[in-house]
Amino acid sequence: MSEISLPSVTTAKGDLWVFGYGSLMWRPGFDFEERVPARLVGEHRALCVYSFVHRGTPEKPGLVLGLDRGGACRGIAFRVAEKNRADVVAYLRAREQVTSVYREVMRSVWLENDARQRVSALAYVVDRGHVQYAGRLSLAEQHRHVIQGHGQSGANRDYVTATVKAIEAEGFRDAQLHQLALMLHGDAHSPHAPAPNEDSESR
Repeated sequence: MSEISLPSVTTAKGDLWVFGYGSLMWRPGFDFEERVPARLVGEHRALCVYSFVHRGTPEKPGLVLGLDRGGACRGIAFRVAEKNRADVVAYLRAREQVTSVYREVMRSVWLENDARQRVSALAYVVDRGHVQYAGRLSLAEQHRHVIQGHGQSGANRDYVTATVKAIEAEGFRDAQLHQLALMLHGDAHSPHAPAPNEDSESR
């Protein structure tokens, strides 16, 4: 599990694998040659990053996913053609590193295809020393932040819902995210839910 120097990932030869575990699963935003279910061991998916830009603001932070230490994570590995390597890395850095809350690393991932091979993939792991690292929040705390979060990319609850749908489409579940999605679904159908135009934490 090696850290990478910033230039090497753009100048290395051959195709590039990118590991997606959150919004990259349902909105990669770049051209790829192949999309394969994959498993990363050593880190797990967690709503452990306060969002100040995409899904929240510094005054009302939302929550987005990061890879945090321990466990394993199922997601998607995207194979990017060598000719597109530099452009895709530039795109990912602009998207993921707005506030430098992630560490850009290479990780071994196991492809869940017929070959079952192991490849080295670019992944974004949370920086535990960053001010936006939320740590291990209770489900109630996660719910509170997601309900209030709204940023440049839209409502935080839409981010959670879309990620859960993408996970289900791959045929597995993430217990914590699914529980949160059920809570959010209940909010939407509650008679006490605020109207969309009210100045409330759901905006």
